[in-house]
Amino acid sequence: MLHDSKTERVGNDSSSVEKVDYDKAVSLHEDTSDEVYDKKANSRLLRKMDSHLLPFLALLYLLSFLDRANIGNAKLAGLEEDLNMTGKWDYNIAVSIFFPFYVAAEIPSNIAMKKWRPSLWIPTIMVFWSAMTMVMGSVKDFKGLLAVRCALGLSEGGLFPGITYYITMWYKRHECGLRMAIFFSAATAAGAFGGLLARGIMEMDGIGGLNGWAWIFILEGLITFVFAVAAYFVMYDYPDTAKFLSDQDRKEVLRRLEEDRSVLSDAFEMKFMKDAFTDWKIYVHMMITIGIYTPLYSISIFLPSIVAGLGYTNEMAQLMTVPPYVVACLFTVGGGFAADKHGQRGLYMIGFCLVAMTGFAILLGTESNAAKYVACFLVTSGIYPNVPQGVAWNGNNIGGSLKRGVGIAMHVGFGNLGGAVAGFVYRKDDLPHYKSGHGTLLATTAMSCVLSIFMTIYLRRENARRDATHKAPHDYTRAEKEMETDSGDNATFFRYTV
Repeated sequence: MLHDSKTERVGNDSSSVEKVDYDKAVSLHEDTSDEVYDKKANSRLLRKMDSHLLPFLALLYLLSFLDRANIGNAKLAGLEEDLNMTGKWDYNIAVSIFFPFYVAAEIPSNIAMKKWRPSLWIPTIMVFWSAMTMVMGSVKDFKGLLAVRCALGLSEGGLFPGITYYITMWYKRHECGLRMAIFFSAATAAGAFGGLLARGIMEMDGIGGLNGWAWIFILEGLITFVFAVAAYFVMYDYPDTAKFLSDQDRKEVLRRLEEDRSVLSDAFEMKFMKDAFTDWKIYVHMMITIGIYTPLYSISIFLPSIVAGLGYTNEMAQLMTVPPYVVACLFTVGGGFAADKHGQRGLYMIGFCLVAMTGFAILLGTESNAAKYVACFLVTSGIYPNVPQGVAWNGNNIGGSLKRGVGIAMHVGFGNLGGAVAGFVYRKDDLPHYKSGHGTLLATTAMSCVLSIFMTIYLRRENARRDATHKAPHDYTRAEKEMETDSGDNATFFRYTV
């Protein structure tokens, strides 16, 4: 649940907002404590939540990733030539300028969503970014493209950290990884779908006096706008107001969340924001994340160009980018499922980093086009799964909802600065082999791997220290836990996910 002091805004009617009293919600949990669902009933409840929440959330992120990465497809459709982008770094600047504005929006957006309602906030930012995507199809010069890319970054920046935070308000800690993986798998679907869609839209070149790249932006922005309007009516807020849940289901979801939260505070107080800004572990995760997101955005934007460098035509290169994304999607969902099942994150992140590093090493060290194409599968299958793994790992280890919301936004925001770097990783001068780019991404992934090893070792040791010096979490009474309600993950009964 999400609370502002003692009350929360609920419902989908912004003009008439009811109030739900927090103390009554807590008493609901206590009144039904003897009606805990068994394993079969819990599975049914999770399936109900998954079916109502995840498909639409994944669709929203697919649209988001499609609208930020389609500049890579537009490049192959003649964007640079038509906008007279003759400067050595023009395209790289157009790619990168999006991300500082994207990052600047993330923490304020999560705070705004905490203050207001997801069913109002998320569709509203979607309307704005869909409009900016369509406007991008009408720009006439390089300066216009830069201005619209800045506005697109500001309007789109709140979606990913907002939805990842939103997921933590519905599911227990060790249920979030798979759900975040399913949600983020839409990014791989966007890569595959984007290539197919762009290939088809390129055939509209000349219709209405517009070139193919302009139609890519206009049609993809229009699709997002349609779903943005729908989101106002179909998106849910939080479990205590979800109409698809029965009264008994609602009580059980709230009970499970409180049990998993271990009575840690949900209050909207500035001290919890300060706790996030002063937690060194979040900063380590931020460094891990930028090492992952830099290759993520480099590959998502430049994969069509990399594949074209293997000897394919621009049209065929759009299609040849699809299979690596399909395989990456399978690894993303499979990795999330396995990590949740085993209750571990660090080992999976290390393993996926090693897969991606192998792919970059092959791209760097071989001249065989066939081997390079296989390496593209390794790179996407190693990088993409680590995005939801990383945000779930960090989110699992932050106690308290406001600190978690800010910490996730810090994590994702800093990682997305990798997008600004990504625009300059692959340079025209390095065509067609891009050796310096592959070497750079090998180094950033290696940094993330080393830091993941460090965090795994530290968290294991910290859990062992707490086990040795304090009681086991299940031995604490509720009254004892309530004495540490403001301690977050520093509470003596809190144990980290390793």
